[in-house]
Parts: sequence; structure tokens; C-alpha cells
Amino acid sequence: MRVSAAFLPSGETTGSLPLWILRVGVAACFIGHGMLGVNQTAAWIPYFAVAGVGPAQAWDLMPWVGVFDVAMGLSVLFYPVRAIVAYMLVWAAWTALLRPLAGESFWEAIERAGNYGAPLALYLLFSGDSEKQVWFSRRFRDPRTEASSRTIARVLRLTTGLLLLGHGALNWIVLKPVFSAQYSMLGLPEPTAAPLIGVFECLLALAVLLTPNRWLLLAVVGWKLATEALYPMSGSPFWVLVEHGGSYAAPLALAFLLPNARLLLTASAPAPAR
Repeated sequence: MRVSAAFLPSGETTGSLPLWILRVGVAACFIGHGMLGVNQTAAWIPYFAVAGVGPAQAWDLMPWVGVFDVAMGLSVLFYPVRAIVAYMLVWAAWTALLRPLAGESFWEAIERAGNYGAPLALYLLFSGDSEKQVWFSRRFRDPRTEASSRTIARVLRLTTGLLLLGHGALNWIVLKPVFSAQYSMLGLPEPTAAPLIGVFECLLALAVLLTPNRWLLLAVVGWKLATEALYPMSGSPFWVLVEHGGSYAAPLALAFLLPNARLLLTASAPAPAR
């Protein structure tokens, strides 16, 4: 699949679908997260406290953090640079780790694997013509080549497995309160629904890690869209659904890479002797 040249940085080598899925997913993650900051989210107060920022200062800083996140998201769509994506990777990992650091379950950081796994895959697709240019490169390697496919597929496979495992554990082990509200809205008995859904998602994670295929991954995309849509349906901001863009992009990009991604988690096998 090719996209309009107007959206391709000068020197970009490919407009392939997996690459654009990752770019859109990473952009959505940062735009959604940024808009939560712009609209000032009370849930962020404990995360600022981890860095020693008090509530009053946190309320003032949220819109500025949000605007910067939105700018980073837009840059991935219109002017991607390797150094910026590296920053996004570190920032996404840090914001995920803030949750257990603020006293929440460590599974919260695992569930957000899409937030940092998708930027990692995108970062690995950048290439540089020289050592000096590597951080400012706007050139991508073609993710459809076998060597690129194997590397990116390993990252996306692990990312997809972790985000499913994390979400499953929050249902099965932790019993996250917001899930109770979502299941009650659907008329499901929370004491029964949450553990069953958790076990199902953990088994789904295992299937992705062991025997992924395109149809399984497309089903995962549908499942994630459906479960994340419960957030705005149960009263959370719409931007929460957008913020989880990496959770949809990781399995979707992997689904389109699978035909070229041989030996996903193992070293390349030697060519048979003739």
C-alpha cells in the first residue's frame, strides 16, 4: 500500500501499511495522552507527586505537558525524526512506570506495553546514512524486508502479549475498580465476569506469544477496540480510548508483517546445504 507523497518525509524509502499503522498508533497515543493533560486530569496528581510536584503546581503543569505531547504526536505523522521518537519511547515508558511508583499495581505498567512497544518498533525502523545523521534521520527501512520484519515482529509480538497479559491480570488478579463499573454498565456480574475475562486475556496473550497468525491478531485488534471503548461508554474521557492507540497498532501492524516475518523470536536458520 502506498500513501500520498505529500505525507512522506524527503528520502523516506517506503509508504508501506505496517509503517503507517505504527505511526498513526504512536501519534494517537501521544495526542490522546496530551489531550487528557490539556483538559487537566485529577488522576495525574499522584504521578506528579512521584517527581516531587505538589497538587497546585501539577494542575498548572498539566496543560503544558499535554500540549507538548500533542505536538510530539503530530510530529510522528507529518515530520518524524528518530531523536523525537526516541524521546517518545522514553517518555511513554516513564509514564507507564509512574503508575506502580505511585502505588498502583505493577500490572498497570505491563498493560501499557503498547504505549512504549509501538514507539520502540518505530524507532527500530529508522535508518541513518552516517553516524552523525542517525539521530536526525527521517529515513525508514522497509519493514517488509525479511530482516526488518523479523526484528519488528519480535518487538510487536512481545508488546501484544504483554498488553494482553497486563489487562488480563488487572481483571483476574487485581480486580481493577474501573472494570467493575464497565461490567456493571453491561449488566455483567463483576465477581464472575472479571476473572473469566482475565483468564481469557491471559490465554490470548499466550496464544500470541506461541502461535500468532493474522486472524488471531485481527481478532485481538477487535477485542482491544471493544474493551477500550468501554472507558468512554462508562464515563471516562473519550481521549482514554485514543490514548491506547499503541495497543491497537501493535497487533495490527504485526498482522500485516507476519507473511514476511519468519523465525520471529529465533535466530535465522542456516540455509540448507546443496
